[in-house]
Amino acid sequence: MIEPTTGATDVGLVFIPGAKVHPSAYLFKLSGIVEATGMTVVITHPTLNLAFFDTRALSTFTDDIERVDRWFVGGHSLGGVRACQLAETAVTDAASGIAVAAAAPQVVGLMLFGSYCANDLSGSDFAVLSFAGSADGLSTPAKIEEASPLLPTDTVSVLLEGANHASFGDYGAQPGDGVASIGTDDVRQLIAAASAEFIAESAP
Repeated sequence: MIEPTTGATDVGLVFIPGAKVHPSAYLFKLSGIVEATGMTVVITHPTLNLAFFDTRALSTFTDDIERVDRWFVGGHSLGGVRACQLAETAVTDAASGIAVAAAAPQVVGLMLFGSYCANDLSGSDFAVLSFAGSADGLSTPAKIEEASPLLPTDTVSVLLEGANHASFGDYGAQPGDGVASIGTDDVRQLIAAASAEFIAESAP
């Protein structure tokens, strides 16, 4: 978990890593979001580092954080695909009364990092921020755009010029990826700035 030293808000993010990427690879980039927004970020550690093997409910990661009332769910690559599923499940369970109201996390939106949804959330009232890297050879901007009808029409899309798939974390080169032409510090700053603007508008 990454939490702000000052200026903490009641907004949090549960972040799911990409396939076979260790959670620590995202600490640097996500800490920029914490600094810029005051959010608390919980990075999950999926079974075998594969999000789809992790069957834990979203509340597993949110229950012990009392000061956060509103949650975004997000992730990188396949972690983002899983985040879309968790967001939908959390809302469905809460609406059907499956989860106890006090324990069910209030999911207000999604933050996708080089990722896209496989389930249809276009009719939801989620606030969504979607990052794409112009040099991403895996979750290409074209693939993200192709899947965009599954998201609300007011989704905020941000293209990071020069960023590749691995730019969203810090874990080295990845087969099939493009070549980044932007440094990791610059990517961190761009992600933090865009996240701060998005949170200020969607979860003030």
